[in-house]
Amino acid sequence: MIRMLRSARPALAAATLALLATTVTACTTGQAAQPGAGPGAATVTPARLGDTPPADPVRMVLPATGAESRWTQGLDVLVQQVQRAAAASCARDRGFTLPAQPPIAFIRYSELPDLDFIARHGTSESATVPTPSASPAPARTGATAEVRACLTRGTAAAETLRDRYAEVQGQWFDTLTSLRRDPATLRALRTLPDCFARYGIKARDENAYFALADQLMQTTDASGLPVRERELGQAYAACMRPVEAVREPARAELRARFLAAPGHAAAVRALRTTLVPALRAAEKRYGVPLVFPEP
Repeated sequence: MIRMLRSARPALAAATLALLATTVTACTTGQAAQPGAGPGAATVTPARLGDTPPADPVRMVLPATGAESRWTQGLDVLVQQVQRAAAASCARDRGFTLPAQPPIAFIRYSELPDLDFIARHGTSESATVPTPSASPAPARTGATAEVRACLTRGTAAAETLRDRYAEVQGQWFDTLTSLRRDPATLRALRTLPDCFARYGIKARDENAYFALADQLMQTTDASGLPVRERELGQAYAACMRPVEAVREPARAELRARFLAAPGHAAAVRALRTTLVPALRAAEKRYGVPLVFPEP
C-alpha cells in the first residue's frame, strides 16, 4: 500500500500522520507483460528488516528520498505498536480482551517512491511487521466503556511519542508538495507514458499506472501474484528513475533550506537530542521493536 501526502494534520487516532492512503482511479486501460516473461520470473525474495536508525534522526522524521522513507515507515509503525501495546496492557490489567484489529503494516509514501524496494518487491508488498510477544489475554470481552477507556490510554501513549515530531513533520510534508508544481519535475513526469508503453503498460500518468496495476493484481491467479507484482514494480521503478533523478536533489535542497529556517531550529534540535532516547524508552516499556523495512 502506498500513501499520498496531504497538508492537514489529521487526528492522532488516525493510523498515520500527515498522510492519506492513496485512492486512485484508472485513466486508461492496458496490459502488462505476462507473468513468467523477463527478469521478474525469478524467485521473489521476501523483504528484510533492519533495526539501525539514521545517525541523524532528522532523516527519519523529514525524509527526502525513498530510501530514507523506510526509517519514517518504521517510526510510524513503532508509534502504532505503542498505541496497541498500551491499550492491551490496560485491558489485561482490568481483566478483559480488546476487540481484534487488522495487523499493522509498513506503508510507503507515493511522493517519496523507494525505487530500489519497489523494483524488488513491487508497489504493494513490504516487510512483515513483527508481532510483539504478549501475555495470555483474559477470556472476558470488555464492555464498551472499558474498551473505550483503554483505547484512549493507548492513544495517549502514542501521542507522547508522536507529539515530539508531528508538527515539524507536517510542515515538512507540506513543503514537499511544492515539487508537484516544479517545472523540471513536470517535464520528467511527461516521459512516463512512453516509458510505460515499452513495458506493455498503457497509462498516461502515475495514477493510471497504479489503478491498472491494482486491476491486474486482482485478476491474476494467486500462484502468479508474486511474479506479476515484481514485474509491475520493475516497470514502475525503471520509468520513475528519471523523475527521481530530478526530484531527489530538489528535495535535498528543500530540506537544507527547511532546516536552516530560524523557525525550525528548536524543533530540529529536539529531534536530534531527544527523539531516539524516547523511542528506545518506548521500546523497553512496551516491548515493541523499532525496525525498518529493507530490500
